[in-house]
Amino acid sequence: MSETKDCDLLVVGGGINGAGIARDAAGRGLSVVLCEQHDLAAHTSSSSSKLIHGGLRYLEYYEFGLVRKALQERELLLRAAPHIIWPMRFVMPHRPHLRPAWLIRTGLFLYDHLARRELLPGSESITMARHPAGAPLDASIKRGFVYSDGWVDDARLVVLNAMDAAERGAAILPRTRLEGARRDGDRWLARLRRADDGAEITVRARGLVNAAGPWAGSLLEHQLRRPAANRVRLVKGSHIVTRRLFDHDHAYILQNPDKRIVFVIPYERDFTLIGTTDVEYEGDPAQVGISAAETDYLCRAVNANFRQQISPADVVWSYAGVRPLLEQEGASASAVTRDYQLELDAPAGAAPLLNIFGGKITTYRKLAEEATDRMAAALGVAGSAAAQGRTGSGVAIGQAAAADAPAGASVAARSGWTATAPLPGGDLPGADFGAFLARLRRDHPWLPERMALRLAHSYGSRVTRVLGDARCLDDLGAEISPGLREAELRHLTAEEWARTADDILWRRSKLGLHATPASKAALEDWLARHLSSQPPSPMPAPQPA
Repeated sequence: MSETKDCDLLVVGGGINGAGIARDAAGRGLSVVLCEQHDLAAHTSSSSSKLIHGGLRYLEYYEFGLVRKALQERELLLRAAPHIIWPMRFVMPHRPHLRPAWLIRTGLFLYDHLARRELLPGSESITMARHPAGAPLDASIKRGFVYSDGWVDDARLVVLNAMDAAERGAAILPRTRLEGARRDGDRWLARLRRADDGAEITVRARGLVNAAGPWAGSLLEHQLRRPAANRVRLVKGSHIVTRRLFDHDHAYILQNPDKRIVFVIPYERDFTLIGTTDVEYEGDPAQVGISAAETDYLCRAVNANFRQQISPADVVWSYAGVRPLLEQEGASASAVTRDYQLELDAPAGAAPLLNIFGGKITTYRKLAEEATDRMAAALGVAGSAAAQGRTGSGVAIGQAAAADAPAGASVAARSGWTATAPLPGGDLPGADFGAFLARLRRDHPWLPERMALRLAHSYGSRVTRVLGDARCLDDLGAEISPGLREAELRHLTAEEWARTADDILWRRSKLGLHATPASKAALEDWLARHLSSQPPSPMPAPQPA
């Protein structure tokens, strides 16, 4: 079985950068295919510290441009997805032997003022004895500092970008591996293979984007057989999760003698998330895992600051991811830049290739905008107007300017559009999640409080697509795993590309923290029965939005 499809842009990689580029490009009128060898957000993009932040510690490395860009994006993202991104206050206990108070105050002043800030309060000094955040800390810590950043459900951010891209005409293909690609004049001829049925798909693309993250270098070498001007440096970051260490809603940023920092963050109400590490990594990024030494390091960081002491025996879950960072000669793993580099390979008369190196989740939207700008220019596409709003713009642009497009091309707008466009479910009135949650509880009083909160955070204004016409809990079907009912499972498999228990328990949600071996087996059984009645469908033809 084989299929052949034509498109403007083939994006390889279903992490945050690939999904963001697919969304931006599809919204401008380009026809897009995105392929990902595993599940969406299966690796680096679901293994972050789950923060939308400027990167306070990068100021010590004089990366003012990166911090400013990230702070600007923080503001935009808080507005675009208030259901999965929300403000959080961070407490930094003051340790005079690690950093003097004047240095911290200077850094926080810059952090408050490097970019326009409308949604978040500024920084302040606190006395631990008079602040709730002081109670869990060691008695030797007398003062500290508080500042603002944001929290994000990282894996859902990827899925929402992919959903928006699909709704704008992109073909999203998880579990579809790029076997190889070669230039054929002004086209890339790419061979894809689906994991579920082994079917081969040939894609004829006018341009190709390598957004494979930790695999970017390997993809260039093996699948594309192309040299790269930049090298990717793989750095492992690991996290542990324990039972809740404190009762308030602030997070902590802990200083360490090695000049690294560790975040201690309220997580899923009952837990605390602790991370991250920076360790050089060699090997298959799909097989990465936390080491005993990393677990010990994170426990020691907590124990040096908190009254309650923890050990590896207190860890209920851990995860690790590989960050694909730009190689910098002589820089330590913690000092290497988190900024990104776009490398365009566009020989005259040949199909362009754009390689994505580095980046961080906070700046993904800006990266996607710049990447789409560069590919649109390389493809020679032009439009008469910029895309406006969430619907209709791509069609109008494509119809109005079709006569100006190169043969076989759809038409893209000149400029980006995502800075003011909400992500699916993010169009909450006034970006007010609290008011939205109160309305959901009022309209569905039969929903348990925790379930209502989780569904509101996961789906935002689209929560009715899960709830449907349900008037009681039983209308949502059987509870297959704690907190997870059949109506939501049907939605996740039909609309969000979920296929396995891990997809659902760890990426579409974090309900794996509450699942048991028996409930996970029940979920796997439900999926096997449900999906067996839905044979793989042919790849949708990518369409201009």
